Amino acid sequence: MSYYKVNDINLYYEVKGEPTAKGTIAFLNGVMASVSSWNFQVPIFEKMGYKIVLHDFKGQHLSDKPEGVYTLQEHAAEAKALFEHLGVERLHLIGTSYGGEVAMRMAIDYPEMVQSISVIDSVSELDEVLTLFIKSWKELAEKADPEAFFWGMAPSIYGHDFLKNNLALLTERAEIFKSYGPEYFKGQISLYDTFLQSVTMTDELAKIECPALIICGSEDILKPYKFSKIIADNIPNSEFLIIPDSGHVTIFEKYEALNSALLGFIIKNSLR
Repeated sequence: MSYYKVNDINLYYEVKGEPTAKGTIAFLNGVMASVSSWNFQVPIFEKMGYKIVLHDFKGQHLSDKPEGVYTLQEHAAEAKALFEHLGVERLHLIGTSYGGEVAMRMAIDYPEMVQSISVIDSVSELDEVLTLFIKSWKELAEKADPEAFFWGMAPSIYGHDFLKNNLALLTERAEIFKSYGPEYFKGQISLYDTFLQSVTMTDELAKIECPALIICGSEDILKPYKFSKIIADNIPNSEFLIIPDSGHVTIFEKYEALNSALLGFIIKNSLR
């Protein structure tokens, strides 16, 4: 297991691919996720010759979980420090949900490092419905009941058809959650508060200079189409794609269609 300490925080990370890779891609996690959440994406990019960097943000799974509310700016700065430690000067960022929001923050704050961003099911501002969803997750996390937490948040992130057709798979995932202790939920609470206090950045999106691919699942009720449209409309060099019949977790629900879009976009912008 590999850790890098930045600002007295131990960040867990993994690196895959050959040292002679044609470029570097960093995958940035959703709020409840970990580096293993990208298992449907990493192999195809590794096979295509890219170096892959994955890490857990502070507050997530295998990284430290300090007390208090963080900021997306802190996540971006810590990711930059990790990438520099690994000798990465320029890279493509692929982020889902919370990770997509950190990707946008990095593209705003550190444009010299970011070659492109792919932003999946993310937002740059809040509304009342999204705020209430996150507050309900926080209440579930405060109870620290892993199974109740999983089934309490599942209907807000998975699409109807995926839920109906994959109950056995989701039951297995609920079992995995039973291994998560109080520290996991403490970290989640910090991350939810960070999201609510730090995600608003629509007015800054015009600063993003790199190519951007904005993707949204058509059935995403947590962070629906309107939010992705706002992002795409405000980033000058952006492309906008809707993945049909997918809820919020497009990286699982429609990973083949997603991978095709991501791969084409990354290859195109690697050649520029």
